Amino acid sequence: MMRPQDLLRPTPAGLYCPPGDFYVDPVRPVDRAVITHGHSDHARAGHGTVLATPETLAIMTVRYGADFAGRTQAAGYGETISIGGVEVRLIPAGHVLGSAQAVVSQSGLIMTVSGDYKRRRDPTCAAFEAAPCHVFISEATFGLPVFVHPPDTEEIQRLVSSLAQFPERAHLVGAYALGKAQRIIRLLREAGWERPIYVHGALERLNDLYQASGVPLGPLAPATGLKAGALGGEVVIAPPSAIQDRWARRFAEPIAAFASGWMGVRARARQRGVELPLVISDHADWPELTQTFEEITPEEVWITHGREEGLLRWCELKGMRARALRLVGYDEEGEDEQNVLEDAG
Repeated sequence: MMRPQDLLRPTPAGLYCPPGDFYVDPVRPVDRAVITHGHSDHARAGHGTVLATPETLAIMTVRYGADFAGRTQAAGYGETISIGGVEVRLIPAGHVLGSAQAVVSQSGLIMTVSGDYKRRRDPTCAAFEAAPCHVFISEATFGLPVFVHPPDTEEIQRLVSSLAQFPERAHLVGAYALGKAQRIIRLLREAGWERPIYVHGALERLNDLYQASGVPLGPLAPATGLKAGALGGEVVIAPPSAIQDRWARRFAEPIAAFASGWMGVRARARQRGVELPLVISDHADWPELTQTFEEITPEEVWITHGREEGLLRWCELKGMRARALRLVGYDEEGEDEQNVLEDAG
């Protein structure tokens, strides 16, 4: 069996596969890229060839235009593609629509690049698939024992309760345009909220894409062209930066909410001026990270971006080999907000 570092290795451009001559989620333009999901810190424009799920390719088209890459190749979940004699198979990551783990194998060695992932149910995307491998490459965004996210249904119920308690006030929910916004909408629908949900313009194209992909979002309305003091008792979904912008002042005594795993840290909520923090993350928390390692039982764990030290120590105590790759260029959660607003045109 070949050595892991001969199949995948960290480089300044990202994880590189020498025998296949491709990168996984490169942070700069390369000749050939395998993209795990559509968030802008993982999916960049300008590559020669991009391999991804059909949904991720559609997301990149919406965000960057039809010519975002020289050539594209779609691979459905479970389909095996050979690149220079290296087999690549995409399996669900449970992060956002179309998100995938890249299972890379050659000469009996199997390495899984998980990208970003979570383990709990999400009504807007396929659930994470745990697949056996020799080396599991994991994010560590919430890689400390203090990060234990509450059930998202409880957090959504806090929003619904606030709407009932303050029917005269608009509730502005900051949520990243890809994945988080659509998940919040679906969770509200499952909680019984049937009224129109008002959305910032930055979300419209991705909302349309989700619905075209079979994710029903219910009645939506643009949060534009409204009189001052509008939408008391209604829900408005917007990029996080917008809820603190002049744009938000048009609404009736707005309550600023923000859906993020970081809202479990009170100092972050205060810093952002968030009145109603909602601890809802599209990343695995500490129990989900360690559960995944125990379930897959790889011979070795490579930890990419986030809080690496806690997981390195956990692996050491469990007798599992682990190393930190210290890749740069990936955000802690979601995506760059400025890119979101630019994507809105």
